[in-house]
Amino acid sequence: MIYGYVRVSTDRQTVENQRFEINRFCGEKGLKIDRWIEETISGTAAVEKRKLGRLMGRLSKGDVLICAEISRLGRNLLMVMSILNYCMNNEVQVWTIKDNYRLGDDIHSKVLAFAFGLSAEIERNLISQRTKEALARKKAEGVILGRPKGSRSKNKKLSGKEDEIRDLLNRQVPKSAIARKYQVHRITLDSFIKEFVF
Repeated sequence: MIYGYVRVSTDRQTVENQRFEINRFCGEKGLKIDRWIEETISGTAAVEKRKLGRLMGRLSKGDVLICAEISRLGRNLLMVMSILNYCMNNEVQVWTIKDNYRLGDDIHSKVLAFAFGLSAEIERNLISQRTKEALARKKAEGVILGRPKGSRSKNKKLSGKEDEIRDLLNRQVPKSAIARKYQVHRITLDSFIKEFVF
């Protein structure tokens, strides 16, 4: 089986660019994705709490996992290394498009896995540090950061779903089931219903 794995950290991002890259790569190589795994979750979340973790439990010898870049697997070196190690031990191949990485069970693959994971982590740390420095400078200059105190975001995760939620409630679907359907906490759903649905 060939699996395509795409992940974004927030619902404000889109997986379409990653899908496009993987589909283009497969087209060039004459491959076809048998199953897509798509999720919106931070790469720092534990693997077992992600769809990727459930997928890893189903992977078997000879399967191929394709993702846009190695950082989609995880946001720190140890996590990436543990995923790659699991795949190597189970004879599952991992291919990344942007990094042009092919994981096998040879020493070259193991060295590359370490190098790519380490460089991805260093790059993220540098970006994070630069962001913190820029925010500290703006704060020192008197710029007020963030949303004004007391204001609330106009964009909600459930925005645009008001009619669907109203219909589900009218059909007596339990709120816990609705929350699961839209992948939000029950409290988030309750507040949204009070503010926007009824």
